[in-house]
Amino acid sequence: MRTVKLWVFLVVCACVLLVNGCVSEQQYKDLKVQNDILNKRRAELESEVQTIRLRLEQLERQLEAAKGRGDIDTDALRQKIAALEEDLEKKRSLIALMQRQLLAGPGLPVELSTMLEDFAKGNEMVTYDASRGIVKFKSDLLFERGSDVVASSAAEAVKALCSILNTEQGKQFGVIIAGHTDDMRIAKPETRAKHPTNWHLSAHRAISVLNVMAKSNVTSERMSVRGFGEFRPIVPNKPNKGGNPQNRRVEIYIVAEGI
Repeated sequence: MRTVKLWVFLVVCACVLLVNGCVSEQQYKDLKVQNDILNKRRAELESEVQTIRLRLEQLERQLEAAKGRGDIDTDALRQKIAALEEDLEKKRSLIALMQRQLLAGPGLPVELSTMLEDFAKGNEMVTYDASRGIVKFKSDLLFERGSDVVASSAAEAVKALCSILNTEQGKQFGVIIAGHTDDMRIAKPETRAKHPTNWHLSAHRAISVLNVMAKSNVTSERMSVRGFGEFRPIVPNKPNKGGNPQNRRVEIYIVAEGI
């Protein structure tokens, strides 16, 4: 319990340091060290979660066997299971908190943040969240409906972003490319053959953006992709799977390397 409280305290402290957005180079280095510590602890917690899950499965089998034999005294097994489930939930909650903090990343150095702000101001398909280091592309301008092929005009914008990420200020950061869709189902059979679900479409679009960035000399070691499908909307979709253009987007998180 004390360990869990300590790590919650560390994460909260990191959040407090980030509320003012951009940071100095030294603050960034300090925050990166904190992120490295959080990342290591998160990996340790994930290993502990796996161990607990295996132990729970074992105890649940023992409980079922005890019931099958007609054993009267099964309370001890139930208590162990309840305690492990409580511990498991606490660890999962802490991992989720750490993941949100790691994904948000430290505020970017002023020079890099300024370049990204100027980039977004000059491009209608892009917005930039300086407090979180996120560049958002509107999918309707990046792709045709139901397609994962980056439009040529949009590719130029992605390449322009890469030129910023390849500056001396940008090279110290990694990139997470996250695809999102609205909740409209994929209707055309030929589209479903390539992208069976919105999960697939969002991931395939993120990979397509990654490929453009790789051709623009952003190294593979710096990049990763995520596909969220329709399950992380930023505004409500219309009723009856009506969708919303704002939810169709590709987000590029600029994060400390190694996350």
